[in-house]
Amino acid sequence: MKQLEIAKVRVTHQQENLPDIPSKMKEIMAAAQMQIRPGMRVAICAGSRGISNYALVVRCTVEAIKAAGGEPFIIPAMGSHGGATAEGQAQVLADYGITEESMGAPVVSSMEVVRLGKLDEEPHIPVYMDAHAYAADGVIVVNRVKLHTDFHGPHESGIVKMLTIGLGKHAQALAVHRYGANGLRDYIPRISRKVIESGKILGGVAILEDGYDHTADLVYAPADRMFEVDHALLERSRTLCAKLPFAQTDVLVVDAIGKNYSGTGMDTNVIGRIMIPGQEDLGPKCSRIVALDISNESHGNALGVGLADVISKRLDDKINWKSTYENVITSGFLARGNRPIVGETDRRAIEIALMCCGRPIEMRNARLARIPNTLHLGVIEVSRKLYEDIKDDPSVELISDFAPIAFDETGSLMPF
Repeated sequence: MKQLEIAKVRVTHQQENLPDIPSKMKEIMAAAQMQIRPGMRVAICAGSRGISNYALVVRCTVEAIKAAGGEPFIIPAMGSHGGATAEGQAQVLADYGITEESMGAPVVSSMEVVRLGKLDEEPHIPVYMDAHAYAADGVIVVNRVKLHTDFHGPHESGIVKMLTIGLGKHAQALAVHRYGANGLRDYIPRISRKVIESGKILGGVAILEDGYDHTADLVYAPADRMFEVDHALLERSRTLCAKLPFAQTDVLVVDAIGKNYSGTGMDTNVIGRIMIPGQEDLGPKCSRIVALDISNESHGNALGVGLADVISKRLDDKINWKSTYENVITSGFLARGNRPIVGETDRRAIEIALMCCGRPIEMRNARLARIPNTLHLGVIEVSRKLYEDIKDDPSVELISDFAPIAFDETGSLMPF
């Protein structure tokens, strides 16, 4: 593989970095404090995504509720993540720095739900809420608003979705995911409206991130404005999100997949591969995708591994298939849990992908890109041939010399 040379390029994305998060939270939470009476028990919903400054935002939410005389507690708002167990979901939050000690509020994790009713129209999907949240005097969800990895519509991943796939726990995730991607798009808003009609929802703290994973904006939306705020921030997210600077490549190498990078391990909007019948692929066309490792924060949950064509043995060895299957089966998108071809080493995995990318290529003419993960795309590596395709893009800057792609003595790709 000596003839395959790569170099680092810096990719410029839109940047809107909020300078003072605690001050912004004090400003926006004034509206929430007006809703809180002394002694009110308020459940704060925290999810399982790797969100920049998430622990800080959740802690500021706790402090705002306390300052208004309320009694906050935190619940994991997740479907089947953390192995769909109370202990596993509490651990997911702990990995993000959200614990009773760090937040100054109890973390109450349970898979028990209360049935609120069902949708009025067909297919009459049941509507659920976390039992501890239902027993509280009010609920505030805290979530990032961004493009979803399964579908596209007016409400994707955000505070509206968390009211359904999150606050409704594993029971709600199972009930909705059985209708596929179109069901998620169509039924999440309807179910979320039913949840708001319960009278338990005070509002939501919506987080917007820029193309560098920075916190770009924070908005508090009372229950009657949650749909409006969620949609507006989603439209902003479409313009802010990071994208790869090429339209097509032979091989995309992803150093690590993980739930902290995307709910699907690899963001489908970045890799251009959604793998759901009837859903349009957005992003670059990658003939072959290679994944080499999985983040520690994923605890072996490798949902999305099936989006890759080839993986390394070191990734394969870390997969907890029980946890992965729980998440995959709940989602209903089974192909994303398929075990790809396994290369004994990183080198072998990349060789297999290059040999099977759909066209005969010489190494020096291969279009190859390498990214650390699908969340951090500020600096990537590209081959000479791929660089020729993108060198005139004003968002791309060459920041290193080209050199042969390098592996250590075990065949692992040298650190990014």
